[in-house]
Amino acid sequence: KDAQKEREPHVYLSKEEVKEKIQSYNSSVTDKLKMTLNANGIYTGFIKVQMELCRPITVQSSQSQGRCAPSSQETAFYLPDGCVNTLHISSTNTVREVIEALLKKFFVADNPAKFALYKRCHKEDQVYTCKLSDREHPLYLRLVAGPKTEMLSFVLREHETGEVMWEAFSIPELQNFLRILDKEESDQLQLLKNRYAAYRGKLEEALRGVLKPG
Repeated sequence: KDAQKEREPHVYLSKEEVKEKIQSYNSSVTDKLKMTLNANGIYTGFIKVQMELCRPITVQSSQSQGRCAPSSQETAFYLPDGCVNTLHISSTNTVREVIEALLKKFFVADNPAKFALYKRCHKEDQVYTCKLSDREHPLYLRLVAGPKTEMLSFVLREHETGEVMWEAFSIPELQNFLRILDKEESDQLQLLKNRYAAYRGKLEEALRGVLKPG
């Protein structure tokens, strides 16, 4: 089941409690993505984020990186469903910072405000997904849940606003969307033509058999 938001109490752990949890966490890790506790009490570690995006993303080329203005070097495309990315973050990083870092890592030019980070949990043989608030700390959630992604995983999605807010997109993004739609329309039209051509061919072949003398 899906829930828009779930507000869980944030348990403030002492440095010793954090140390014990990290030791327990690292003892259960199987992919070498362990956590490290620093002297100042801040800990670092890794989270995996699954990309579940329905709309195209705009990616900058190496020539246009760092520019503020939209560039012709930006390309829009659909990201393969289920793509998973790994981020190294700290316990102080918020959800909003994680989204920004994830987009920056892959040179995504889209406004970070278009996206939301969700957590997917397994409880009592059921799976539910809820949106995290911008102020929550993903690494803390990862630490508390343990390293098993079957118990907790993170998912990046577009904001569920009911309708697409097209005014939030830049002109180059909208133009890229139109190009994608034109190509999809052309591909679908060609498939439809091929389907009816094959159907027509079978009908004509059947008619020739019926009308054949003798």
